[in-house]
Amino acid sequence: MAILSVNAGSSSLKFSLYPLAQGKVLPQLLNGSIEGIEPAGSPEMSWTFQGKNRTRTLNLGSEQIFARALVSLRELLAELPGTPVMQAVAHRVVHGGASYRASVVVTDAVLADLTKLNSLAPLHQPHNLAGIRAFAAAFPEVPQVACFDTAFHATLPELDYRFALPEALYQQGLRRYGFHGLSYQYVMGVLLERSSRANGRVLMAHLGNGASLCAARAGKSCATTMGFSALDGLMMGTRTGSLDAGIMLYLLEQGWDHDRLQKLLYKQSGLLGVSGISADMRRLRADSSTSAKLAVDMFTYRVLRESGAMVACLQGLDVLAFSGGIGEHDVALRTEVGQRLAWLGVVIDPILNLQATGNQVMAIHAPGSAIEIWVVPTDEGVVAAREAAQLIAD
Repeated sequence: MAILSVNAGSSSLKFSLYPLAQGKVLPQLLNGSIEGIEPAGSPEMSWTFQGKNRTRTLNLGSEQIFARALVSLRELLAELPGTPVMQAVAHRVVHGGASYRASVVVTDAVLADLTKLNSLAPLHQPHNLAGIRAFAAAFPEVPQVACFDTAFHATLPELDYRFALPEALYQQGLRRYGFHGLSYQYVMGVLLERSSRANGRVLMAHLGNGASLCAARAGKSCATTMGFSALDGLMMGTRTGSLDAGIMLYLLEQGWDHDRLQKLLYKQSGLLGVSGISADMRRLRADSSTSAKLAVDMFTYRVLRESGAMVACLQGLDVLAFSGGIGEHDVALRTEVGQRLAWLGVVIDPILNLQATGNQVMAIHAPGSAIEIWVVPTDEGVVAAREAAQLIAD
C-alpha cells in the first residue's frame, strides 16, 4: 500500500510515492516530475527509484496533455516491483481560506469552495485544483486529499491575522492567512526531534522562488510574513513582497487594469524585476552586473528586516532554521544573515555552513552561538502523505 503525494503546477507535476505500513508513512520509494506539460511544451518525465535517475520523453499530443501525462504516470507506477496499491493521492493546495484549517478528503462541494479562492493565489490555486480534478478522473477508485499551505497558520493570534480594515471586509475573509505551511510543518517537526530548544522561540525561513518567514512558539505558528495572498512579506523570485498599496492606486490612475497589475505583482517583479536578468539566485550570484548585485542585496535585506519583526513578535529567539531552495543551498546568504543578526547572539560556523548543501539536516551554529542555527531540507510531500494517511485511517 502507498500514498502518492503530488504538486500540480501550470507546466509541471511533481510526485512522490510513500509506502504505507500499518497506517505509518515509510521513507520515499519513488520521486520525480513531469515537465513541459504546458501547451506547445516538450513533455518529459524524470524520476528516481532505488537510487537510480531515469528520464523518459513523453509523446502526449496537443490536447488533454495533463490527463495523458497521468496515464504515463500510472504506467510508471504499474512498472514498479510489487505494484503498490494506492490508498490516496495527497495534493498540495496553496489556499484553504478561513474554512479549511486542516487537510480534507475532496468532494465536489470542497472543490467548489476552493475554486472561489483562485484569485487569492492565481499562480498556484487553479493549477492545484485542476490537478485534483485530473487525478480524480485518472484514479477514480482512489480518495483525493487536499493538504493546505494555510493550515499550519490556523494558530495565528487575532492581532496578527487581522488587517486594519472595517469589520465588514474582515467578515468577507480579508485577513492574513500565511503560506508555505506544509514546509513549515515539516521543518518544525524535524527541529522538535533534533533540538531541545525547538519548543521555544523559533524563526523559520522558507527561501526560494516563493519566500516567507514564520515565527513559532511551542511548535505553533504565531506570526508570518505572507498575508491575504502569497504576495506579502519578503521579496521573491518574481513577486514583489510587501508593497505600499498607494502604488496600486497610482498605477490604476495611470490606466493599468487588473490583468496588467496581476502580471506585474506576480511575474515581473522580485529578483527578476530588479535585476532585469533572472529570478534564479544562482544566476544572479554568478553575474557581476550592478543590477544583479542590487537584486541579491535587496533580497537579503528584506530577510533581515522581516526577521527583526518576527523576533520582536517572539520577544527573543532560540532557534533559526533555513529551508527552501535558496535557504538550503545559498551559503553566502546564510553567512550574511548570520553576520547581521550577530546582535542577537547568532554565530554561524563557517566550515559547517559550507558543508550544509541541502542534502541533509545540519546544525551550523558555532559553539559560542546563543542561538541554534539549522539547515533543514524541506519535504512537503511527506507531510501531505502523512495527512492523507491519517484521514483515510479515521
